[in-house]
Amino acid sequence: MHLTLFRRFPHRVELSRAGEAIAHETIGAFELLRTSFIRGPAIDAAHLSITALPTFGVSWLTPRLGRLRDLYDGLEIELDLSAEAQDLSNGRFDAAIRNGHGSWPGLKSLWLFPSLFMPLCAPDVVGRFKETGGTLPLLGRPDWWELWYHALGKAAPGKFGLQLADEHLDAVAAIAGHGVTIGSPILFRREIEAGRLVPAHDLVVGDGRAFWLTYPAVRRVTEKIGRLERWLMDEAAQERIASRPFLDTAIIVEPGHPR
Repeated sequence: MHLTLFRRFPHRVELSRAGEAIAHETIGAFELLRTSFIRGPAIDAAHLSITALPTFGVSWLTPRLGRLRDLYDGLEIELDLSAEAQDLSNGRFDAAIRNGHGSWPGLKSLWLFPSLFMPLCAPDVVGRFKETGGTLPLLGRPDWWELWYHALGKAAPGKFGLQLADEHLDAVAAIAGHGVTIGSPILFRREIEAGRLVPAHDLVVGDGRAFWLTYPAVRRVTEKIGRLERWLMDEAAQERIASRPFLDTAIIVEPGHPR
């Protein structure tokens, strides 16, 4: 279809009626686009997206996020839980909670607290665990059990019960009496204090890794990252104080290394 947008005269050019209508709509569209670009940084500053490991996110981070929102009114928080480390370079996430040794290229890493584990079970199971010499069904990661028994000076019995995807699911199964899990006394400190879980043995072991707040180094100057960092470092400091009994007695046994 042929559409005339201009009317040409000997010494000037004017918009046709169709041209005027299109020009009006185009100017309006560009104004909306300009407004969006102006509002974009403000919208981004008010939205904080975090990716974290499932157990850390469910058991430790989520119960505390309300305090972050109370501290910074209007901050929208999005939390993704993934066992796989998510890419922080594409802008999908602002920050991540990772477990490891704190060395990731291009990322700023801040230490929160160590990764520790010990046998945990329901109160009515702990007696049977001790009576049977630890031969009840074991829940949780076999590699953690191997390290724990190594630190104890014994061979792991290898009698495993349910195989579940994440540490917090193993804790739920342990609370239900389905066996003894190997879990973090820090992440499950509230369950221990409430009596839903009890240590089946006093030995606390670590594998040399820790939980870290990480984010792209180039974004360290943004206000929302600064807010997250200040808040989370304070929460972690309080956690380290509350978990001092476990931290003070922990034995570090790195995989492949003797005690």
